[in-house]
Amino acid sequence: MVNSELFAKRLQKVMDEYDLNATSFADAIDVGRSSISHIISGRNKPSLEFVMKIIEAFPEVELYWLLNGKGSFPKKARPTPNYKPASSQLAADFDTSSTPAQENLDSSRESMQEPLAINSDKKEIERIVIFYNDGTFKSFNP
Repeated sequence: MVNSELFAKRLQKVMDEYDLNATSFADAIDVGRSSISHIISGRNKPSLEFVMKIIEAFPEVELYWLLNGKGSFPKKARPTPNYKPASSQLAADFDTSSTPAQENLDSSRESMQEPLAINSDKKEIERIVIFYNDGTFKSFNP
């Protein structure tokens, strides 16, 4: 049986090793942020799925060490974790092809079509409402 208090200390050691706070660690292993704080505080016990996500994201964490404290951490060879922080993921997704802006503009002009008639079935717009993320909204009447 896993001692939750000692598991929480080992979990904290893993987070400290990679200089991750609870939020970053939760994002790295793809779990809810509250899961980390609940396990560290001792409120919840770690599930098998939770433990497996740690092992998958950080292969240098030994399963036996994480669960029982026996063995070593990190493993002797320290490979790169299997997760990408959000900033490096954004950089990887960024298209760096160097296409001149004018060429893009010309090709988009060629592909433009005549505008479609929105009110083709004789319906009229009564009101337009825009909702903002702070809970406010604006209403427009044409």
